[in-house]
Amino acid sequence: MAVEPNTVVTMPVLALRGLTIFPNMLLHFDVGRDTSIKALDQAMSEGLPIFLVAQRDLSVEEPGQEDLYHIGTISNVKQILRLPGGNVRVMVEGSSRGRLLGLSQSAPFLQGAVEYLPVPEHTRNTPKTEALIRSTYELFESYAGLSPRMTGDVLISVLASDDPGYIADYIAQNIAMRASDKQGILEELRPVRRLEKLSQALGREVSVLELEQEMQSKVRDQLTSNQRDYYLREQLKVIQNELGEGETGDGELGEYREKISKAKLPKEVEKKLNKELDRLSKQPFGSAEATVIRNYLDVCLDLPWSKRTRERTDVKAARKVLDADHYGLDKVKERVLEFLAVKQLAPELKGQVLCLVGPPGVGKTSIAMSVARATGRRLARISLGGIHDEAEIRGHRKTYVGAMPGRIIDGVRHAGSANPLLLLDEIDKLASDIHGDPASALLEVLDGEQNATFRDHFLEVPFDLSDVLFITTANTTDTIPRPLLDRMEVIELSSYTDEEKLQIVKNHLLPKKLKRHGLKKSQLKLTDDAIREVITGYTRESGVRVLERELASLCRKAAMRIVTGNEKRISLTGDTVSQYLGVRKYHPEKRETGRQIGVVNGLAWTSVGGEILQVEVNVVPGSGKVELTGNLGDVMKESAHAALSYIRSRAAQLGIEADFYKTKDLHVHFPEGAVPKDGPSAGVTIATAMVSALTGSAVKQDVAMTGEITLRGRVLPIGGLREKTMAALRNGMRTVILPADNLSDLEDIDQTVRSALHFIPVEHVDEVLSSALEFEAVQTLPDLDGLAGRHQGVEPTLNLKQ
Repeated sequence: MAVEPNTVVTMPVLALRGLTIFPNMLLHFDVGRDTSIKALDQAMSEGLPIFLVAQRDLSVEEPGQEDLYHIGTISNVKQILRLPGGNVRVMVEGSSRGRLLGLSQSAPFLQGAVEYLPVPEHTRNTPKTEALIRSTYELFESYAGLSPRMTGDVLISVLASDDPGYIADYIAQNIAMRASDKQGILEELRPVRRLEKLSQALGREVSVLELEQEMQSKVRDQLTSNQRDYYLREQLKVIQNELGEGETGDGELGEYREKISKAKLPKEVEKKLNKELDRLSKQPFGSAEATVIRNYLDVCLDLPWSKRTRERTDVKAARKVLDADHYGLDKVKERVLEFLAVKQLAPELKGQVLCLVGPPGVGKTSIAMSVARATGRRLARISLGGIHDEAEIRGHRKTYVGAMPGRIIDGVRHAGSANPLLLLDEIDKLASDIHGDPASALLEVLDGEQNATFRDHFLEVPFDLSDVLFITTANTTDTIPRPLLDRMEVIELSSYTDEEKLQIVKNHLLPKKLKRHGLKKSQLKLTDDAIREVITGYTRESGVRVLERELASLCRKAAMRIVTGNEKRISLTGDTVSQYLGVRKYHPEKRETGRQIGVVNGLAWTSVGGEILQVEVNVVPGSGKVELTGNLGDVMKESAHAALSYIRSRAAQLGIEADFYKTKDLHVHFPEGAVPKDGPSAGVTIATAMVSALTGSAVKQDVAMTGEITLRGRVLPIGGLREKTMAALRNGMRTVILPADNLSDLEDIDQTVRSALHFIPVEHVDEVLSSALEFEAVQTLPDLDGLAGRHQGVEPTLNLKQ
């Protein structure tokens, strides 16, 4: 029964989720919500139309009026079919568009007032409309050809009509589009405008389908191509095997055979690679084993089996390179030049192993790079710090997933030469665990008698490392295993003196920093006093790394001032450095002045250079207790007890009460208790401080000393003399007492230090006491076992001022 437009009728309302019904269309769908089923039952039983309208948000279970679109389709229920599980399948036919004016009830089902919207009458189409219809026909034909679910009768129904409104509704009902696009077409009441919207949406859907088919076609073609290649390869193998030709011609195997023949490999290696190539020819295409073999062949053929760089053995040219890159380090430079001189006379000399040992920042790594440049060898740097797996050195078996050669072979491969310089950095920081000991794996690498046939687990064939020049670096030799240390020639790089640091800054660091920060030499000038102030006031280290950072800070601040226009040229003196770097970080140690009893200046070695280490001893009445404080290690505590035992054995000669160890308590303290201290070299210092405190004799405050003590009073040699003497000079000492066995070490001391200090070599503690205690105190010392007679008329000192 036809209803006049703009008529308002109250009818059941059914909310649709993801579905749109158009007028004059027959559609069936499933309904599951109770309110929707009751609305259908009401419409069916009362013979009423039902208003089908889409939800805005599909997730809402109980929609209200604000959750529904305003425009929907007034439809008639044709059939209801009950399904198992409580669902209902319904067939409806749309009759006309309607507008929801409001909901009158929401339970037990939705019901509301719906206005019938007018349907424009179809008139004769204009040429523009006819063109739009034809364009839509073409798009729909394209869509039907691309969509596998589109049937032919749908296309016929569209072509049979010339009504733009009906065409738009029919196509929109039967194609897959976004729900929002379908709702937009439903809400458009003007037929031609509705068809335009459909045409736009249809064009977009055709483009999407074309892209989908293009991607699917590419995937199918790729799969087909791979399958085709596989079958052709298999057929080719069968044909070649039947003819007895194998794969000696073109293809991958042919390329490998050509590379092997051109590589000039050792016979054993060539035989091994050809064997692996034969195995590869028998593998099916794409197998995992074939991938392993290809990786193995690629690595082996990438190694420089016979490639060698021409080594430069010109000593003068090498000296220029080393001097240009580094100031000082004469020992290292001399050793490298000696190596080149011998190489010039005996070219067959195999590679050497040098171990550069020294504190951080003194130039160990950089001098190895300079050696490579001076000798013309290619450089490969291998950092060994923290390595704890033997496979890092020897490699993994190639059968493991992700297997690769060890770092030694990998370094040679990256160098691209059989005679490179391999820099093994931080060799003292190797570790070991359940995966093996990498230090032990290096024994073969660094042994000139063995490394000519070094076997990496990955290669499985020997590789000649005898032409490789190995240079290792370490901060200390204490943690390097003795067998490994025995294979290396150790060259010690000691701390830089302040004068050496001054020259390094002027000749190397400052020009480099100025260039890096974009400054000209004329824009930032530092006087020698300014550089010395930076060295002593803002750094405390053996090397120059912190010093380099402080210079970089100066350059940054200078650049800031120049860029902001405050200054054009900056010149710094010792007094103006603090304006740029802030308050001085380090101050000279305050030395006690005047007469001091029980306070002795010792000398200590640290990783950042030498230091003055004072020892203080107090004697108080007690029961013979000995208190040792200052965060001391076991060795230093033992030195204190050894000194005490010596004093007890010589109490009578020293003028000390024989039972002092029963009636006196001794407290030995080392200031700066937060800093750990250990080592035997403070033995003579502790003994002198104890004797001074027990006898009341003052100690000369311009005297510093070092040496290990025995129970018999002998003074044993110590290490780190260069750093210790530099510390004595910095702190205003005039005299240094040292073990006589260390006299030969004075040759390595800086000339400035040697000329400024007075050295006293001693063999016995009695000589130390005679030199360190005030004259009034030591004049009562008797002739100890003929010691004074032995040195009568001979000054037991070594004055190097002359």
